[in-house]
Amino acid sequence: MTVHDSKQAFGLVRRVTLAGMAVNLLLAGVKIALGLLGSSRAVLADGIHSLSDLSTDIAVIVGVRFWSAPPDEDHPYGHNRIETLVTVGIGLFLAAAAVTIGYEALSSFRSGHSVQTRWIAAAGPLLSIVFKEMMYRWTARVGRKIKSPAVTANAWHHRSDSLSSLPALAAVVASAVDPAWAFVDSIGAVVVALFILKVAWDIIHPALTELADRGATHRERETIQALAGSVEGVREVHGLRARRAGSGLFVDLHVLVDSRMTVRKGHEISETVKNTLLDRGPEIVDVVVHIEPCDRVSGVKGCAGKPE
Repeated sequence: MTVHDSKQAFGLVRRVTLAGMAVNLLLAGVKIALGLLGSSRAVLADGIHSLSDLSTDIAVIVGVRFWSAPPDEDHPYGHNRIETLVTVGIGLFLAAAAVTIGYEALSSFRSGHSVQTRWIAAAGPLLSIVFKEMMYRWTARVGRKIKSPAVTANAWHHRSDSLSSLPALAAVVASAVDPAWAFVDSIGAVVVALFILKVAWDIIHPALTELADRGATHRERETIQALAGSVEGVREVHGLRARRAGSGLFVDLHVLVDSRMTVRKGHEISETVKNTLLDRGPEIVDVVVHIEPCDRVSGVKGCAGKPE
């Protein structure tokens, strides 16, 4: 990623995340106030949940300053793993929110306690569902554009807040119509909690495999192999290795060329391979190309019968 691209990505992330912080703060205040006015514990809890969302927004707005920084002496491969750590943090926070919602719902269901609420409390969850879905779509679009798993994870946190408002809304409606129907809140909350847990796992699992140095996929390796092999002067490509860091891949590979070729010509071919992969490869951020002579002694299948 170029310096210009990094600055542009930082600007996009900062803008959408600051907007998310403002929406979370506003919705939290509105839902807490309406929960108190409408005598709704569910809406009050939903407002506190919105306040907790600020922590992940802060994690992204602070983290992007570090993971978008260029490589330095202490971090020659860049700071992409910071983005991975932030992604894991957001996933864990989502899982914790899901467990909390599920536990409170089951506790409420077991106690059979219901509270008569006022219709005004329904405005809080309704506003949350509308605005948080809008924030999800905007944040997810930015995450896809800059290929950031952390921003995409934060988008799903917006949607989880929108989904967690559904049982609060159901509780208000059910209790306002008939206090005996308040159990709908508990059932809906458990379903939403399970959905949020699934989302949390989908966020955490790829990040954990990346921290364990997961390599490129089979399709990505085939694409890299084909692109490198298409460069004029390349006889064979082997020893391909690639690992993911953040939204990009670090690649190193061995390229065999005519053994009679000059060092300068071999270097030019290696630069062409590198630039081809950076320009046309699958989200590649850096490439190391090793040049080897291609002759009968090499024992490589692609060099059989080649002149020395």
